[in-house]
Amino acid sequence: MTIGIIGLGLIGASLAEAIHANTHDTVLGRDTNENTMRAALGSGAVDGTLTDANTHVCDMIIIALYPRAAREVLAHIAPFVRRGTIVTDCCGIKRAICADGKTLSEQYGFTFIGGHPMAGRECWGYESAKADLYRGASMILTPDPEENKAIVTILGDYFLSIGFGRITKVTAEEHDAVIACTSQLAHVLSSSYIRSETAARHEGLSAGSFRDMTRVAALNDKMWSEIFLDNKDNLLNEIDGLIGHLSDYRTAIQNDDREAIAAMMRDSTHKRAVYFHNQMI
Repeated sequence: MTIGIIGLGLIGASLAEAIHANTHDTVLGRDTNENTMRAALGSGAVDGTLTDANTHVCDMIIIALYPRAAREVLAHIAPFVRRGTIVTDCCGIKRAICADGKTLSEQYGFTFIGGHPMAGRECWGYESAKADLYRGASMILTPDPEENKAIVTILGDYFLSIGFGRITKVTAEEHDAVIACTSQLAHVLSSSYIRSETAARHEGLSAGSFRDMTRVAALNDKMWSEIFLDNKDNLLNEIDGLIGHLSDYRTAIQNDDREAIAAMMRDSTHKRAVYFHNQMI
């Protein structure tokens, strides 16, 4: 098959490398950064340049860009995509691009299925790409409920073939609601936590807890600020909930209410055990 990848940063370039490491497929790449394109072509991460003129040869197209750029590119390439081609994306929010994908796919005859690879690093850009970035990771697909299930299976099987460990299928609405908690809130919390003036004095006085809490504080500000704002309804709901839980702790500590503190700890310990099926990970 011929796979087109638009956007050769960490996510797109890692996909290109994973495809080459696990299949014999041809990869055509496209990136607005000329240095990135030269590096990708020179290293063999991509086999050629994806252009408007050759877009029609692709059996599958993966858009690995920030959400707003992904929507713009999807609208641009739609007239050039061959009928029956599968188009997917890697955006961290799904409602807007899936709505665009449904409209454009119906107009031009290709298939659009939203995607979100649940993998990343605390660095970004082409130079950070790894062929095994997705090894064992979950690939989320957000197909339209009316989409042909066989086509969804084909796409899911392809991602499994290049190293993903599981395929999770949800609606775009469910994705955005849950990911606001499991991903976006974690980044907001980590970023806020490390901004404490006390954190600067951590050397020799910190261990695993500090490292774990600050691991995702290294943020690509351009991408994450866009994601936060584009999913603001869900993210604000999660932030409000977190503020409420922190206020409960503050009140209990201020009032020397040890039983209330212990009760909240027992509740969180129980929830974690249930959520992770009693596996400490």
